[in-house]
Amino acid sequence: MPLRAWYALASRADWKTPSDVKEAYRNASFIANNRVVFNLKGNDYRLVVLVRYDRGLIFVRIIGTHQQYDKIDAATI
Repeated sequence: MPLRAWYALASRADWKTPSDVKEAYRNASFIANNRVVFNLKGNDYRLVVLVRYDRGLIFVRIIGTHQQYDKIDAATI
């Protein structure tokens, strides 16, 4: 359900800047290369997306547990 809730909000969003994302998700973390990390389900899972602010596009890069997240370089995935 938390992923569906995120998708419902994100699919309607018009994020032009990181500040727009922060307004919707105050706990979002921003990393290099326009990647944004969202904590889902009470921080049990991490969702990493690439946001193309200039085109209004969001690309899901990975959804996983904290253990899985710790094994990747979220800035390049």
